[in-house]
Amino acid sequence: MGFRGAPILAVVLIAMAFAPCALASSSRDVAATSRYLHANYALVHAAYSRIKRIESRLRGLLAQIRRECPHAAAGSPKTEQSVELGNEVIGTLALTAIHLDIPAGEAFVAAVRGLSWRSASLRRAVRGYAAKVSRMISLPIPNICGDVQIWAGSGFTALPSFTEPFDTAFLGSWVSPGFLPAGLPRYESASVHRLVRSTEREESGIVELEAREVVTWGKIVDTIGLL
Repeated sequence: MGFRGAPILAVVLIAMAFAPCALASSSRDVAATSRYLHANYALVHAAYSRIKRIESRLRGLLAQIRRECPHAAAGSPKTEQSVELGNEVIGTLALTAIHLDIPAGEAFVAAVRGLSWRSASLRRAVRGYAAKVSRMISLPIPNICGDVQIWAGSGFTALPSFTEPFDTAFLGSWVSPGFLPAGLPRYESASVHRLVRSTEREESGIVELEAREVVTWGKIVDTIGLL
């Protein structure tokens, strides 16, 4: 009987030896999650609190384009180049909003730098999102009127040298404020549940803003005579 019980005793002893390490890892995961959720909420709230300013700035952008380059692409062919310029308009809208509060993006990137979890997929997701935020806040706002006028001046055959690299960088990094990876809830403490609900509620307001601004995009491309 004692001989048969020896393997069971060994398993128990091994489990006891590894338990402190597992608990420590779990504690670090919970702490990293709390820090991430607070940083993520700050980023979302910065955008949410500026919705009216963003809408005003985008209305101003539309008015500027109506003044400076109405019908600049009138008669242009519907080609891949016109699609590229349409994407540049999207980037112009997004960055016009983002540039209202670049420090919020910088604070987020700094706050989540170095956070780590046992889950490799969660680490990759958070770091990938932070990298995109960092690239987005570093992109310049295009001069859409100037670029369309250069294209028109070429007889609609050659895009400005800026457009294609910008589209590649923008479309590869385009993210909305706020990211809650699927693996995060398992490490959420009870104290952050209310924060998560607030984040989700404000994210919904931002999504609604983005949906409304599709109309602004349409008005801009119609004003230019693009697409």
